[in-house]
Amino acid sequence: MAIAAPIFAFAVQDVIQLILLVFALVVQGVALVHAVTQRGDGFAALGTLPKGGWVAILAVCLLLTLLGFGPISLFGLIGIAAGLIYLLDVRPGLRDLHDGRGSW
Repeated sequence: MAIAAPIFAFAVQDVIQLILLVFALVVQGVALVHAVTQRGDGFAALGTLPKGGWVAILAVCLLLTLLGFGPISLFGLIGIAAGLIYLLDVRPGLRDLHDGRGSW
């Protein structure tokens, strides 16, 4: 009975890491695809990094996450943060600019 507890703990840890990996890949992938498909002048109008900077950051983070560093490593956490910053800050700004509700 004492051996079953560590095996269960490792199984739970593996499931949590798999869920985090899928979350990281989805966030980074969606952010990268959105950044690639946007026009470059909108990034300058928002006053954020240029399009090439966002694409480079998101692509490198996604690549490092895919190469096995995982979502709990430093590169994985930076990638999740970069993807979430893009999706929660830059993407709504770009959408407002293209919809005509922006301030430029």
